[in-house]
Amino acid sequence: MDSSDRIANPWGPRTPYAPGSPWPVRTDMHLAEGITEEDVERWAQSASVLHSNGDAMDIAVRGGRIVGVRGRAVDRVNRGRLGPKDLYGWQANHAPDRLTRPLVRENGRLVETDWDTAMARVVSRTRHLLDERGPGAVGFYTSGQLFLEEYYTLAVLAHAGIGTSHLDGNTRLCTATAAEALKESFGSDGQPGSYEDVDHADTIALFGHNVAETQTVLWMRMLDRLEGADPPRLVCVDPRSTPVARRADVHLAPRPGTNVALLNALLHEIIRTGRTDRAYIEAHTVGFDELASRVERCTPAWAAGICDVPAAQIERAAEILGDARRLLSTVLQGVYQSHQASAAAVQVNNLHLVRGMLGRPGCGLLQMNGQPTAQNTRECGADGDLPGFRNWQNDQHVAELARIWNVEPDRIPHHGPPTHAMQIFRYAEQGSLGMLWITGTNPAVSLPELARIRSILAQERLFVVVQDLFLTETAQLADVVLPAATWGEKTGTFTNTDRTVHLSEKAVEPPGEARPDLNIFLDFAARMDFRDKDGGPLIGWHDPEGAFAAWQRCSAGRPCDYTGLSHDRLRGGSGIQWPCTEEAFDGTARLHSDGFAHAHPDVCESYGKDLVTGATVTPVEYRSLNPDGKAVIKAAEYLPPHEDTSPDHPLQLITGRTVYHFHTRTKTGRVPELNAAAPDVWAEISPAEAAAQGLSDGDLVQVTTPRGAIRARLRTTAVRDGVVFVPFHYGYWDTPAGFRPADDVPGRAANETTITDWDPVSKQPLYKTAAARLTLVSRRDAPRSGTVDGSDGTAGSGA
Repeated sequence: MDSSDRIANPWGPRTPYAPGSPWPVRTDMHLAEGITEEDVERWAQSASVLHSNGDAMDIAVRGGRIVGVRGRAVDRVNRGRLGPKDLYGWQANHAPDRLTRPLVRENGRLVETDWDTAMARVVSRTRHLLDERGPGAVGFYTSGQLFLEEYYTLAVLAHAGIGTSHLDGNTRLCTATAAEALKESFGSDGQPGSYEDVDHADTIALFGHNVAETQTVLWMRMLDRLEGADPPRLVCVDPRSTPVARRADVHLAPRPGTNVALLNALLHEIIRTGRTDRAYIEAHTVGFDELASRVERCTPAWAAGICDVPAAQIERAAEILGDARRLLSTVLQGVYQSHQASAAAVQVNNLHLVRGMLGRPGCGLLQMNGQPTAQNTRECGADGDLPGFRNWQNDQHVAELARIWNVEPDRIPHHGPPTHAMQIFRYAEQGSLGMLWITGTNPAVSLPELARIRSILAQERLFVVVQDLFLTETAQLADVVLPAATWGEKTGTFTNTDRTVHLSEKAVEPPGEARPDLNIFLDFAARMDFRDKDGGPLIGWHDPEGAFAAWQRCSAGRPCDYTGLSHDRLRGGSGIQWPCTEEAFDGTARLHSDGFAHAHPDVCESYGKDLVTGATVTPVEYRSLNPDGKAVIKAAEYLPPHEDTSPDHPLQLITGRTVYHFHTRTKTGRVPELNAAAPDVWAEISPAEAAAQGLSDGDLVQVTTPRGAIRARLRTTAVRDGVVFVPFHYGYWDTPAGFRPADDVPGRAANETTITDWDPVSKQPLYKTAAARLTLVSRRDAPRSGTVDGSDGTAGSGA
């Protein structure tokens, strides 16, 4: 049982193991002060909702309150381990400022009311807009933290009830590129690899993924391999010297916005030196010759001039990747939130395809998620795509979904691509969207160019509904606020990055009149009286088990088949990876072990897009390119970033995370241990940059871009020269400003400064491409000692 200080050491003690061996068990636990295991009255099964790893845990209950958590030793994902946010994050449930009653806006102020009054306002505005302007006037913006049952219900009521295509999640900000890259290469979403590939890999490559801080338990697994016999080699691509970079055999720190150039050079070297699997390429892929031609001139020397990385380092990294017998690659925000995001992520897929490194133990690819239920958002259709990874361009897929929902196919919007989040907010800005229902997310802190977002949400013509736990910066701008139950207060399932499905049981009652999101959606659907084509209720389920059964019918025969799963099946043991069917009753460890059937034109979720323009490939074009359903090797040309440095803005701003916080701190900022570890925003630059401007650690500095400015304390770290890093978690709910910076005073939210721009393919915002300058505001008051959140280099300070 690990009882170490998990703030100072987020990863706990080591349990080394050799390749091919099972990861040893280590059970982590944290209970409230004065509580022992003997004091716990009941343990409720669950898993983490403060990152995407899916760490399985049990919730300790005493006196009707959550009093702690312990890791589930039986679970395949974590083998009993928990990270800092897992161990301490449950305390947010008891925060004294939880929303407990609905709020409505009266005379410019939010006042408490009852559920009937609040829902009557939502229903009245919805009906008015549908009658006056049609379904395109209503939009939904949801989270990556709800349960599968809630996403599926939302998708049905939005797509077939309202009839709108304006439905997306904040997963657009963190995981949209993962989904798009998987569709582009393999025809369908769904991670090819498994966490168990860490146990077998001889080489691990991490592209823009500081796993040490974003998925702490996955890093524990990698650390235990590194400390065991025959450790894997590590390649890390990150402009910052993260804990991962410090353990890497090769650390490539490219200039932000140049990932495609770097990856093309790696592919160039692997192809030039004959380290490809030609038999695999011939049997299972299309497009290799175009890739080889495209990267022929992309030498390490060429890339070095663009990326500002020594050519010898690129050559060494290519040698390690090319000589790997079992290669595992992971990708996250350093790719997804940067210039040419989808094109770069696809090139990582290409590395695995040209080397034949898929479908075998240790040969894995994880286009990582950033949120705990991002996978469910995508598979259930709550990100705008059709549920079950169905193709909106395929009339047969639409007809099949219409049969499942018992509606006419024309009821389901599929005349064009689903509306992505950035476009939804643009429609709201332009006035064509009259109502926006925001669930479990805080765009007034998390979206780019916050002054613009606040002005959109504050428009009188836009009716804003916010469904959340706290009066967030976004909720303070709403017309109706609905108090929601959260993790531990409701029952449902959710799926992590490597497709492992977990059950989370209700442990305690929600506070006051707060309700589960599923109940709120079902109440809305009933009040709207949505009907199928035979006059029956469009949504016929009434509880989580019924919603899960409905989802099973929708997923049957699709890549994400859940028909072998149920709440009862998931109760008591380990999580199980989809697809799980009668034929694969124990789940499926890896996809694409025997080819790429999901890429067939009749089956695929997407026909793909142009990696430069984002233009949709037509069904005829795709069928001509890939008639037999193989993996698509898709080449990409490097293009310069849209916003580059200038004499007035000589630095590149990148934003990211710290190990102690999640998103906009609505939960973790209310947890004493986590908040104390990282209480306020900071800015990182290299020692050389600091020396050039005469700056020192602890100085108050201003970071300015063409959009806005923030002020933060300075830290000098081993980030590449020319870059300034700022964590994006910090908003205003815990400041005197309340929900926005004071007039004419720079704020502390990183997204005051970021650009309204997105990847043309995945539509994911580009948080790592802004040009910036850094100026001194005032000197530090006194010498500052290192703190646990990374200024002394102990745990690192961002991802």
